[in-house]
Amino acid sequence: MQELRRIPPESAQGDRSGQREGKMYGVLLAEGPGGDRQVLKAFSGLLNGKAEVLGWVPPILGRDRVARQEVETLAQLEALKQHLMALQWIPERSHWASLAEPFEQRLREMGERHRQAKAQREHQRAAPGAGLEALNQQSRQDGMERRRLKQERDAVLGPLKTAIAQADEQIRQIKRQRKHLSQQLQTQLHQAHVLTNFGGRSQSLAQLLPGGLPTGTGECCAPKLLQAAAAQGLKPIAMAEFWWGASLGDKVQGEFYGACAERCQPLMGFLLSRSAGVRVGEIVAPLAATLPVLYEDEFLLAIDKPAGLLSVPGRTADRQDSALRRLRQLRPTQTLIPVHRLDQATSGILLFAKDPQSHSLLSRQFQQRQVEKIYEALVVGPVVGSIAGSIALDAEQSQGEIDLPLWGDPRDRPRQSVHADHGKPSLTRFRLLEHRPAAPHLGKMTAPAERHTRLELIPITGRTHQLRVHVKAGLGSVILGDRLYGCQAPTDRLHLHAKALSFRHCHTGAWIEVRSQVPF
Repeated sequence: MQELRRIPPESAQGDRSGQREGKMYGVLLAEGPGGDRQVLKAFSGLLNGKAEVLGWVPPILGRDRVARQEVETLAQLEALKQHLMALQWIPERSHWASLAEPFEQRLREMGERHRQAKAQREHQRAAPGAGLEALNQQSRQDGMERRRLKQERDAVLGPLKTAIAQADEQIRQIKRQRKHLSQQLQTQLHQAHVLTNFGGRSQSLAQLLPGGLPTGTGECCAPKLLQAAAAQGLKPIAMAEFWWGASLGDKVQGEFYGACAERCQPLMGFLLSRSAGVRVGEIVAPLAATLPVLYEDEFLLAIDKPAGLLSVPGRTADRQDSALRRLRQLRPTQTLIPVHRLDQATSGILLFAKDPQSHSLLSRQFQQRQVEKIYEALVVGPVVGSIAGSIALDAEQSQGEIDLPLWGDPRDRPRQSVHADHGKPSLTRFRLLEHRPAAPHLGKMTAPAERHTRLELIPITGRTHQLRVHVKAGLGSVILGDRLYGCQAPTDRLHLHAKALSFRHCHTGAWIEVRSQVPF
């Protein structure tokens, strides 16, 4: 589809009052079944408070289904906002601010006066015939004077401080409630909004990307234009989006902009597809949204991440589906913070904290290498006979250590490699578990080199791709399915699994051991 380069600004002026606010407008040039050319136009969000305006394409279908809930939720959110503002401006805050500083000033002045008096007393004590009891009495009086002033301060400021603390706790509760309501409404909207592509397939936003989408997804010009064209049986030829009205951020009136990466691009592949079998177009179809829970308490959550799923969202629109986004979709009221990450291709235990303090305490254990991580891998070929000379082995050659410095060459990302000068110290312990022929579904059994060895890998350091590179550079092999590092065997995944994670509980101090069954 071509890009429309010149669109007269007048095309965005269906209602001249719309010029008062800056917003994105879009124009789509399309061709009808008979070859006739048609122009569709759209605005993002609302125009003068209205979702539907004569002459403009309608919003994506489905919002009317949750109209009542939306009105009620918005009213609740507004009431919470007003309550929040009232709590932020309670009179106790201004009273405390006006009284606290004078007390602090009096304490500072008293402290300086007492320091001078103390220095003078020390000088007098050194003189012959000094009245030590009188000097000690002066010291006690200074201490009593300071305590009386603090008691006076606490009597005046204490009730104010209590009222402020209670208001702050209410504010925290209201913010949590407001967040829950907003997420609940957004989930309802995403479930209700239905998109239809050029192949005639219809799906809700929630079905398209179970991992969740940002607020406002589906309300931009591009999805609305493509949806309208598909519904009318038109063939899109060219489309342009531009900003008109007051500038906002980097948006300037009359300038053209591409489809936004967060809200529009994840939908474009599905909308433009003519195949009824395409689910998300250019975006990799999501895996099952559910994530098995291996351990959970009020502070922690450990899940079993499948291979092929990111731990956290990536930078581009096609890398948003992740364990973190799915969990936030499934648990909208919880705060979940990843403590560590697994490569997208690696499966196994992934740990999350439920509050910042727990996250900080757990992260410290990872940084100080107090956490034990055990992985299991299936590697191509027999390993013992090909072990490099720099690797330390036990007498039976069944376990050892790989100590090879790793670095990421900026010219060859995302690969990592061994580099004596630029590499960071990297240490992996390993143990041979099993050596057996390749299973039929993992590759042909025609040559000894195609036999597989099962390894247990324990990373002492946590470098990017550490286990994958250490197996290749240290053991002279490659993990089955690791195409990035040269495995050509036909298989559907990287055979690397985080099977055990052991650490001290961040609050109880108990030793926690989480285990996951190896899926291969």
